[in-house]
Amino acid sequence: MSDIKILALSGSSRAGSYNTTLLQTAARIVPKGVDLDIYSGLEKLPFYSDELDGELLHPEAGRLRAAVAAADGVLLAVPEYNYSLTALLKNALDWASRPAGRHVFLGKPTAIIGASSSILGTVRAQLHTRDVLHALQADVVPRPEVLVTQAAHKIANGQLSDETARALLAEVLENLVRKIEHKRILAKVAQDRAS
Repeated sequence: MSDIKILALSGSSRAGSYNTTLLQTAARIVPKGVDLDIYSGLEKLPFYSDELDGELLHPEAGRLRAAVAAADGVLLAVPEYNYSLTALLKNALDWASRPAGRHVFLGKPTAIIGASSSILGTVRAQLHTRDVLHALQADVVPRPEVLVTQAAHKIANGQLSDETARALLAEVLENLVRKIEHKRILAKVAQDRAS
């Protein structure tokens, strides 16, 4: 493994967010040779509008698109609000989805994780997020599903204490890295054939 860059986006801007804590844990347990950068600033994005896109692109939207484009893969931490993903995360995905057909999530290796105080974790929010990523044609890691339930008992003082959740998080990170490496191999083969 060499120089793999993963961009992590949290769908929560709340101080002490369970989902941001999951990303902080992920940053500590990524495989060797992998750099995981947690993006900050999603709350600065205005709601998506064509008027703020194109030549008058909002600066934060430009920064988000550039960060996703520069990353080899993306890790999304998805909270669940009203049985779905948060407006914060959906808005970020909407901004990243343009220009249509040439956006930064097209073919991008992406993994989804989430934590919630409910007994279902973020299962519904993750399903909705998968639908959005399907529309974006992202290359989504299918397994394992990291659904940290009753998070108040498993996350405290900025730490994920649940060993099962930590093991699943490590596994999804490994699967994301494998997907990134596979994409690199395919790109190299295509390049070799073209030369």
